Amino acid sequence: MRMVDLIIKKRDSYTHTKEEIEFIVKGVTDETIPDYQITAWLMAVFFKGMSDKEVADLTLAMLESGDKMDLSSIPGIKVDKHSTGGVGDTTTLVLAPLVAAAGIPVAKISGRGLGHTGGTLDKLESIPGVTTALSIEDLLKQVRDIGVAVAGQTANLTPADKHLYSLRDVTGTVDSIPLILASVMSKKIASGADCLVLDVKVGSGAFMKKLEHARKLARSMVNIGTLMKRKTAALITDMDQPLGMAIGNALEVMEALEILRGEISSSPLKEVSLTLGAYMLLLAGACENIDKGKERLQKLISNGMGARKMEQLIEAQKGDPKVVEDPYLLPQAKYISSVLSPVDGYLQSVNTEEVGRAAMILGAGRERKSDRIDPSVGIWLKKRIGDKIQKGDPIAVIHSNDKDKTEDSGKCLLDAYKMGDEKPEEIPLIIDIIGQ
Repeated sequence: MRMVDLIIKKRDSYTHTKEEIEFIVKGVTDETIPDYQITAWLMAVFFKGMSDKEVADLTLAMLESGDKMDLSSIPGIKVDKHSTGGVGDTTTLVLAPLVAAAGIPVAKISGRGLGHTGGTLDKLESIPGVTTALSIEDLLKQVRDIGVAVAGQTANLTPADKHLYSLRDVTGTVDSIPLILASVMSKKIASGADCLVLDVKVGSGAFMKKLEHARKLARSMVNIGTLMKRKTAALITDMDQPLGMAIGNALEVMEALEILRGEISSSPLKEVSLTLGAYMLLLAGACENIDKGKERLQKLISNGMGARKMEQLIEAQKGDPKVVEDPYLLPQAKYISSVLSPVDGYLQSVNTEEVGRAAMILGAGRERKSDRIDPSVGIWLKKRIGDKIQKGDPIAVIHSNDKDKTEDSGKCLLDAYKMGDEKPEEIPLIIDIIGQ
């Protein structure tokens, strides 16, 4: 079997056999297939797609490419959550400590930034001292001890996905439903949780731009989770504007900590975090319904238990827990400047992907696989869709370490905003729910 023949086969819209997919995944894992051939195949899949059977075979082959986590030593029902990626999406750093504080163990395997979207590991590592490189043994011990851990993939947990993930990030093949589906579900099943809550983003800042595609992805993920005997639910959530007001690693941590400290009474980021967390409680049998689950999580914010659990998480992963009460211990950028509205009107729409790119210009994301992220830089948004804005009002504040990049980022932001005379209709945060 030759990789070039399989590239041509997919390029010409033919279907791979199970054995061919296993050959590809093995070659990715043991690095006998060079990156240039893998990326050619990824692009062929991007354009030609995959059948349901091909996706199932790819998911299982990636799952079997490495170790699987056994969480049986952790008491209770274990629940995991995954987002397909968005801009200003810091839900994990809000809900993981809250769900753990509610008594539900959270052994969270997270990823790094992908394309214009942020990564939970990059955000968490902006906290001084924090490590996300936990061995499986250390992760299990930490969850047994404090109820929560957030770590990266170990070298032997779906290693094929780890390599494909990094190549997709820099080759324009991120937003492929078959590749997203196989990547997400192979990792989540290998991570060993009993229940899965999936956050499928849709809109201008998501990899799924169309609702029909988001629904297809959500249904497919729920079907695979159910077939693998995991209680699974998927929420389709809006990404036609950034979820949080902060874009960039340390800034997003700061916003998550504000929520955990009870300083933000209401916000889209908080609402989606509490809803996802409530579904985690529901699947674990820890609440009667979603409203009761959200009430329980809100109480853990009000009594400070969520913030204390976040301190335990940070300290267990070698970080400085004082950051929870003093977020200015986080990395700070040299230059802070406002982006001013050039016109009067209502903010009618946002090209959210371009907002993510404006943060990438500053160094908050990766253009290439080898790029280093600057944790201190980013953007703090001041306006949301539907807000009335006067000419000269600040619409965002840029945190930068390079004045030239500040100017380029500001131009990108202004291009992403569409103003008009009419107030637009409100966009629902939770668009659909699929599964249990």
